[in-house]
Amino acid sequence: MSSAAAGSPELNPRTVPPTVETVLAFVNTRADGSGRRELFEDGDSFAAWLAGREEFGGDTVATDADAAVARELRDALVTVLLAHSGDEDSLGEPLLRAERHLRRVGSLYPLTTVVTAGGVELASPQTGVPRVFGTVLAAVTTFAQSSDWGRIKACRNPPCHFGFLDRTRNGGGLYCSTGCGSQVSMRKHRQRQRQGSGAPSKA
Repeated sequence: MSSAAAGSPELNPRTVPPTVETVLAFVNTRADGSGRRELFEDGDSFAAWLAGREEFGGDTVATDADAAVARELRDALVTVLLAHSGDEDSLGEPLLRAERHLRRVGSLYPLTTVVTAGGVELASPQTGVPRVFGTVLAAVTTFAQSSDWGRIKACRNPPCHFGFLDRTRNGGGLYCSTGCGSQVSMRKHRQRQRQGSGAPSKA
């Protein structure tokens, strides 16, 4: 699922940069209330997911503890992406906690600058699961340097929170799809109707 609106001048509307693909692949592993299952539930499921992702090194042995670290890193990133969407519940203390966690992760998985005649890139010098986390941080850092970091967002429709690249011209996209936008509009409409009729509002 991704925003289908016209692309901004900075972003090609037909392609997603590899760094964005890496970040979105990692954050879009959460379970939600509409059928998506948790892909980092334990070491086996985390390893199975990694086996299909060459950018993270492919087959990797992972423990339950590794899966827990992956969930924490992912959830901190999702909080930041929700903040990019202006989600009020993710601002303030939740965002501060997420940013503190990401700083700790950054100190644990340092990156290496790789310089070649063809260009410069950041890469993880580690192997195994640490390389996975370093690769995510390298993708985040590289894309953020393009000034478009705020365009990687998480859908504001709870419980979706699916990560997407906002390619609207003004960078104002809030939802991963028109379906999620419609669901939010419908909920707001029903809430206004209940308030207008004097009926108690449901959470």
